[in-house]
Formats: sequence, structure tokens, C-alpha cells
Amino acid sequence: MKLIKLAVLLPLLHAASAAAIEPFTVKDIRVEGIQRTEAGTVFSYLPVKVGDTLDDEHAAAAIHALFATGFFKDVQLEADRGVLVVLVHERPSIASIEIDGVKEFPKDQLNENLKAVGLAEGRIFDHSILDKAEQELKRQYVARGNYGVTVNATVTEMERNRVGISLKVEEGEASRIKQINIIGNHAYSEAELRDMMKLETPNSFSWFSKNDQYSKVKLSADLETLRSFYLDSGYLEFTLDSTQVSITPDKKDIYITINLTEGPKYSVSEVKFAGPENILPHEEMRKLVSIKPGDSFSRKELTASTTKIGDRLGDDGYAFANINAVPELDKDKHLASFTFMVDPGHRVYVRRVNLSGNIKTGDAVIRRELRQMEDAWFSASKIKKSKQRVDRLDFFSEVNIETPPVPGSNDQLDVNLAVKEKSTGDFSIGAGIASGEGLVLNASVTERNLFGSGNFLSTQINTSKVNQVYSVSYTNPYYTDDGVSRGFDAYKRDTNSSSTAVSQYTSSTLGLGLRYGVPISDDEAIHYGLAVEQTKLGLTASSPLRYQTYVDTFGSTTTSLLGTVGWSHDSRDSAIYTREGMVQNAYAEVSLPVTKMRYYKLTYQRQWFHPVSHDVTLMLNGEAGLANGYGGKPLPFFKNFYAGGPGSVRGFEPMSLGPRDASNNALGGTKRAIGNAELLVPMPGMSKEQSVRLSAFVDAGAVYGPADPTGTAGTAGLRYSSGVALTWISPIGPLKISFAKPLNAKTGDKLQKFQFTLGNIF
Repeated sequence: MKLIKLAVLLPLLHAASAAAIEPFTVKDIRVEGIQRTEAGTVFSYLPVKVGDTLDDEHAAAAIHALFATGFFKDVQLEADRGVLVVLVHERPSIASIEIDGVKEFPKDQLNENLKAVGLAEGRIFDHSILDKAEQELKRQYVARGNYGVTVNATVTEMERNRVGISLKVEEGEASRIKQINIIGNHAYSEAELRDMMKLETPNSFSWFSKNDQYSKVKLSADLETLRSFYLDSGYLEFTLDSTQVSITPDKKDIYITINLTEGPKYSVSEVKFAGPENILPHEEMRKLVSIKPGDSFSRKELTASTTKIGDRLGDDGYAFANINAVPELDKDKHLASFTFMVDPGHRVYVRRVNLSGNIKTGDAVIRRELRQMEDAWFSASKIKKSKQRVDRLDFFSEVNIETPPVPGSNDQLDVNLAVKEKSTGDFSIGAGIASGEGLVLNASVTERNLFGSGNFLSTQINTSKVNQVYSVSYTNPYYTDDGVSRGFDAYKRDTNSSSTAVSQYTSSTLGLGLRYGVPISDDEAIHYGLAVEQTKLGLTASSPLRYQTYVDTFGSTTTSLLGTVGWSHDSRDSAIYTREGMVQNAYAEVSLPVTKMRYYKLTYQRQWFHPVSHDVTLMLNGEAGLANGYGGKPLPFFKNFYAGGPGSVRGFEPMSLGPRDASNNALGGTKRAIGNAELLVPMPGMSKEQSVRLSAFVDAGAVYGPADPTGTAGTAGLRYSSGVALTWISPIGPLKISFAKPLNAKTGDKLQKFQFTLGNIF
């Protein structure tokens, strides 16, 4: 037998083989030593085939090709009477990866990062990849300011040519920012500039915000904040010259130095326009530009003006308009003139509207909310309105729209609307702590998107000893193709006010109603309905005299036919995370004169959201209510208005404001006024999380009406409170927690500083 053996090391792959080989014709090829790798895989990479002549050059090429696969740590070639024998020693595979000592990051995130560099279970083990993985782990920590992190890797051999990898992480303490220095500022103090930055030196809130931990990403964001501030304040030639970040030898303290040049402050001398006037006249463009001659230069206003011109052209179908504000500087006088160069491009229309991400929700439910139609001219405002309407369905946690051009066409684009569905079935709980009642709970099950149809179904069960409610509501928002909605309500309400702040009585109400909603615009609708109610009343020895008089006059059982009409307006930018817009609701309920009862109730609410900054929103809310009887009949006492607690004036016990009876319990009233001002901010450290918001608020409210002859005026007049609140859109429903301090509490007022609700947003 003729036997020639080649053992080639990696550094010699491109050199001649270790021993000269006598050329021979390959009659067959045999692979030995493989355990996991298929023989066919080896053949596919081997550059030698049956019938080829194998010599030194081809042998070296074959070994090089097999080493290059990364599957093998040793490759040898043998010749046995015309048969090429490929002897391989496979690299081990990774059986498991364990990461210990990690607290700063979710392990799933780290595993994904390691997988990106090639280290994952089931893959071929390579020491160089393991080294990269260690460096990647350290990089993740250093990016968060943990410079003292250490990573130790252990490789354990296992049966069947496998290895287990253990990565032990010692996170150490995060490095803290000891000092931030800003050099080169003259127009603004260092304190003013540092207040704009997220990064800061340690303070009493650092344990929560962690803004005293250095992060390259945070520093980059802070530098951009400084740049934007100067450019928006007229400093057109502002530059950031350099940034130095140094760390002490013990890796505990970090020093940051920012060098900048402010340059002179520029004013706008002239604004001109260039572009086809037949598409958008220059005078109309001028109305869209917010920066005027004589104003200080502002990049923000310049960008906003450019965007407005682009949006205006977009409404006419020019989706790819190119608008550039070209400056001309007079550096001696520190003046800047701008010419808006407008190139509208081709007018385009929408070829297709593509939906994605709606696994449960039917396409028709989304498409009926769209205002941008297929085969119609593109309209930027209709695209915006379409996104807004889909967003307000409240079926999705994310709604994103892209408008890519159609390949090979200059006058077509597609609209790609991608949604991320969220749970639309809520199990909601409301809770409060009330004097004598203890913890009061109620529950409801709501499905806002029944079987993906967009229909609404809600069932409520409340089994507290104060209120027992059993109700079912169903709404089809598109009963007709024009968007007319229809709904049904059936309910049974039992009330026992003996352990609340309300005057004592019991009632049991059965009701059945039909309602319709008619849209009059994209943001407005009119609602009307008809319902029949039967109420059975029960009084106690402690019931007020006025309640006894009502029952003696009209009986303990009353039946009414209720007609309702309402108007609503909703222009919010989002129902998920509202930043701007308005909600208005006007509602009238009238007992029709076919029964003994004669009364009306009128309510109006206006809620306004205004962005104070990118992250901060001001919410103002006002409510008014008026009720009375007509035709010589009084307003039934169980239809009175109440106020106090979540949804009205926090810090006071629910429904406790207004006139009182002899037992100091609230009678309710015929008039109600509520006002709220709330400043909404993101949770520190969670600015990108749209499910959590903090707020500071001021509430005011009052209920007015006649007092009981044996009672007192009670809490007559307005009551005020202020406090802080947290709102969290939790997986089981909206949670709101508030702590309020009454500002003008009077003797007899019933206070409740801490309150929370789960399942009902105020």
C-alpha cells in the first residue's frame, strides 16, 4: 500500500505541503472523523473531485478550503491506492451558555448581543469568537458607565465533542460623574447650560434617574441639545470644538469637559422664495413661513417653515417635494438672508395601501378609518388623519405609516401601515378606602375589539355592599357603511348608601336602552338614544326629610322613558399617549312626559392638551352640569350631581362635596362645576415608555343645590386640592394613583388624601 500523509498547520496553508506528494489520479474520496458534519458538506467545500489529479498545489488548496469553513480544527489528507482519504477533527459545538452575575441587563438581551457576534448554542465553538463575546459584554457595561466590570469565561468539555461555556460577570459599581465643565460659553451661564443636559452630577434623585452614570449615548444627546439650543437662539456659527471624558484610576469618578465656540448672534435680514408659482404661489408660501425679517435666527423655526411648505405641497400630491433654505451670510453685520428653494417634483398618487401586523383585527376595521384612498392623489394631511384615526381605535400599541415610492415609477407610491396589536380585553378593577366601607372593589370585563370586528362589548359586575351593578353594553361602530354606530345597554343597579358619604337610601334600577351615533366630520359626532328605566326606592329612619317627601308624593317605584342627545368632538393626536388636541362632550338627558317623572340633566366637558415641550404636556379639564325638574315636578334625588374623589376633586372622599343632611352626609345637588389643571411628564428614566406618566395637578370643584330643611349647607362653595399622580397603562387596565392635599378644607369635610383606581383613567 502506498501511503502519503500531509499534516498542515494554519500558518503554512499557503505554503507547500509538509511532505512532497507524488501526484495521482483520484479514483474515490472517503471522509473519516466526522460526527456532526455531513459527508456531503465536506464534498461541497473540497475543491478536488473524482478523476482529478492531486498534487502538492491541489492538496494545499483542499486543506485551506476545509479549514476556511471553520468546522474543523485539524485536517489531514491521505492517499490509499488511488483513494483520497480526508481525515478531519471537528471543532466542538456549543451545548450551553450560562451568564452569571448580571443584574444591569436582561439576560435575553445579552444572549441576543452574543448571538450577533457568533456565540450561541448549537454553533461551532471558536476561541476567537469567545474573546469577541467577552469584549461585547464589557462594551455593553461600559456604555452604561460600568467601567469596573470584569468578565471571566470558562469552557468545559462535554461528551459528544461539545462544550459548555460559562461567563461570570462582576459588574462592580457604576462610575459616577464627578464634574461637568463647559468652556467657551459667554451668552449663557454654565448652570443654565447644564440644566438642559440629562447627565448630571449626583443629587438626591440620582438613585432613581441614574443620570449621574456616564453614557456615551446620553452625552451625545446632551451635546445635540446644546447645539439645538444655540442654533435656535440665533448663534448660527455655533460649534462644539471638543469633548473630553476622563476617568480616575480607580474607575469610580468621571470628569466631562465640553469645549464650545458660541460665535456671534445672527438676525434674519430677508426671506425669499424660488420655485414654480403655478403650483404654490410665493405669497402663499410666505404665509407658511414663521421666521420673519428682523427675527433672531432659529433653526427650529426654519425647519418648521420648511416642513409646512412640504406638507402644503404634500396635500396637493407632491409627496417628494424638496425644500431647502439656502442662507446668505453677512458676517460683518451678523445678518442672514434665506432663499427657500422649492422643487415640488412629480405629483404622485397612491398605488396600494398595505396593512401589516393586524393578526386579530380584520383589514376592514382598519381600512374604514383611512382617509387616504388607493388610486387617489397623495395627501399628507389625509395620511396624518388616517394614522390618527387608526391610533384612536385604541386597538394597537403602535401605529406607523411609511410611504415608499414604487420602484421604476416617479409618480406612484405605496402606503405601508404597520400596527402592533395590544390586548383589547380588559379586566378592570376600581378600589378606594372609604370610612365605614373599607376596601371597595368592582370589576368589569371589556372587549373593545370583539373577535377582531371592531365591535365593543362590556360586562360589569360590582358586588360591593354599596353598589351592586350588573350590566351589558354592546356597540357596533359601523352599523352602516357611513359610520353610523348602534348600541344596546341592559343594566341592573342596586345602591345602598348607608356606609358612604351620601345620604342614606336604597335603590334598585332596571334599564334597557338603544342608542345611535352619527358622524358629522372626522372629529365630530352626534349621539341620540332612548331608554326605559324602572327604579324602586327604599328609605331608612336616617333618610333626609326631602327623600321621604319625594317618596310620599311619587311613590317608591318610578318608571321613566329617557331621551338622550349628545355631541362629541375629539381632535387628540393619540389615544395612546396624548400630547395635543381637544376632547369636548355635551350631553342632555330628558325624562319624556309619558310618565310621572319630569326632569332634565345637561352636562358639558372640555379637555385640552397642549405640548409645553417635547416631553411635557399641559392638560386642562373643565366640566359643568345643570339639572332640574320641569312641569311642576322636582328633580328626583337619585339623579343628583355629586363631586369629590378621583375624576373630580382628589383629596376629598368620593361624592362628599355639596349640601349635607342632618347626619353630615352629602345630598348631591342640581349644579356641578369641576376644573382641573395637570402637567403630564414622562417617568424619569423612562422617557421612551408611553405607558407610564407622572403628573402634578390642581383640582377644583363644587356641587350646589338646596339643603335639607333639617341639614346644613355643608361644603358649600368651591373646594381646591393639589398633588401628584401616576398613570400606568398596565396589562390589566389603566392604573392611576394620586396623593392630594386639600387646600381649603372646612369643618365637616371628609378627606381622603391617597386614592387609586385601576381600570378607569381620569
